[in-house]
Amino acid sequence: QVQLVESGGGLVQPGGSLRLSCAASGRTFSNYAMGWFRQAPGKEREFVAAISWDGGMLHWADSVKGRFTISRDNAKNTVYLQMNSLRPEDTAVYYCAADNAPFRTPAAMRTDVGSWGQGTQVTVSS
Repeated sequence: QVQLVESGGGLVQPGGSLRLSCAASGRTFSNYAMGWFRQAPGKEREFVAAISWDGGMLHWADSVKGRFTISRDNAKNTVYLQMNSLRPEDTAVYYCAADNAPFRTPAAMRTDVGSWGQGTQVTVSS
């Protein structure tokens, strides 16, 4: 079982930037794809982005493509989500997620997640 702890959320003005971090422990981090999801008030949780076990493949939701960047540091067991040009509609609780099986393509995480973090709030407002 993997444990995931997010950090880096907060309040930011429209057009601003934030970087979320997710520290993982409990299994071999470098064997698994990692991803980010979000859930806005009154809406279902939605996929944001995912990165393959080695960082070589990325998968994005159309709503964030070109504005958000996902990356990972396997030496630090950490995955990041750099969010630029933030919009009010990006306001949500952001969840880190770990894949359910090793060495899969990141697209698999759209529908199959093994573990979730507790979430971190991101609010975009002036």
